[in-house]
Amino acid sequence: MISKKLFIVGAFVALLFTISAFVQKDKTDESLRNRSTDKSNGFAVLELFTSEGCSSCPPADALMGQIKESNKDQPIYILAYHVDYWNRLGWKDRFSTSENSARQQQYSRTLDSQVYTPQLVVNGKQQFVGSDKEAIENSILNALSHGANSTVDLKAQSNSNNISVNYKVSGNDSQNKLLITLVQKKASTNVAKGENEGRHLEHWQIVHKQQQVSLKNSLEGSTNFSIPEKFNTTDWEIIGFIQNAKTGQITGASKAIFN
Repeated sequence: MISKKLFIVGAFVALLFTISAFVQKDKTDESLRNRSTDKSNGFAVLELFTSEGCSSCPPADALMGQIKESNKDQPIYILAYHVDYWNRLGWKDRFSTSENSARQQQYSRTLDSQVYTPQLVVNGKQQFVGSDKEAIENSILNALSHGANSTVDLKAQSNSNNISVNYKVSGNDSQNKLLITLVQKKASTNVAKGENEGRHLEHWQIVHKQQQVSLKNSLEGSTNFSIPEKFNTTDWEIIGFIQNAKTGQITGASKAIFN
């Protein structure tokens, strides 16, 4: 009889722990969704380094899609950089560029980290495995609770040939640069070779082009992008952020409004 009672008590305690874990997860998700009620002007820039040739990357890509969809009204800016160093291993990622790989190399120096995929960098200060949901969500919450030191105002307009982006920033530092990025919100690929052979991969927030603007002489101006194939103002967006070239810290970010 005693052992039976102990078994029942033990099972009840285990159930409480399970319920507690689910409640904690719901609280984290709810905190991300409701961060707009916070009085701080915090933000989170999530930079994912990924590749279609990497079998560990699809879960990280999917996580970016989940974060994007569940936090549409929050100041969370996601950029997925497809690197090119996986291309020699059997499958060429059509979204990959050497510039994206160079940016990851730059982070390896400023953050004293290894180069790997999937790697996620938050606000230029912390790096994680790109599929580590708990660590990433905690970092986002921390970033949203700290106010921005800079402001970025962007406006964009497009015609048949190019996209023009006007910018105006504040809170400048002599080491700061403004990075303006052309992003495709979603795309997919049927992979025929490599580690993901036979898989249909979905991607979110794909970086196509990124312009670095010096702020030494002026805090406002404009820059241009050539119109990419199949461009429209619904499926693409412009994200801009201010980053310290020496430390890598990002101090402000926003999205462009298309006129």
